Amino acid sequence: MTTDLLHTGPMRGTPLVLAHGAGTPMDHTWMEALAGALAEREVHLVRFEFPYMAARRQGQRRPPDRPPVISATWHEVIAALGGGERVFIGGKSFGGRMASLVADTEHVQGLVCLGYPFHPTGKPTQLRTEHLASLETPTLILQGERDAFGSREEVESYTLSSAIDVRWFADSDHSLQPRKATGRTLADNLATACDAIVEFMRAHG
Repeated sequence: MTTDLLHTGPMRGTPLVLAHGAGTPMDHTWMEALAGALAEREVHLVRFEFPYMAARRQGQRRPPDRPPVISATWHEVIAALGGGERVFIGGKSFGGRMASLVADTEHVQGLVCLGYPFHPTGKPTQLRTEHLASLETPTLILQGERDAFGSREEVESYTLSSAIDVRWFADSDHSLQPRKATGRTLADNLATACDAIVEFMRAHG
């Protein structure tokens, strides 16, 4: 096993394996807050880093790895945890998108994406949705209504598989951060997101 795994929560039950965003590590403050909220709900969370991100710990700044390396890393992590039928997978932004590309092949129990990057910011015609139209894995996407990578107005015009359930967070951005006018905080939204994740895992576990 060449990839280090970070476990939080009780070491029992079906694990949820989450990958990091494109530019932030597995122990970023956002991921730590999510991990803490999931641990409170007794979810066994597993985190890891793709090679390019792990290299930053040795002072090497590299762009994201090519898709074959990303996929190989996912396959390695899933195999180390007993195979796809024994795990849920997903991630934040880039990590969730990469998980969605291996979910069907690995026959995982379910897929959880937090802020899916449906398109690059400012480039709404460059969609990353082709495989989502035929995705067979039960999928939960937790998305802010004003996400610059795919707003509610945009996403509701896409053709998505019936296996995908998109849950919306009012007036919130790519990290589920709401504006003050909503009367909610990021912690509130993360709590709601974690409740939805637990419900999803119970339904498909």
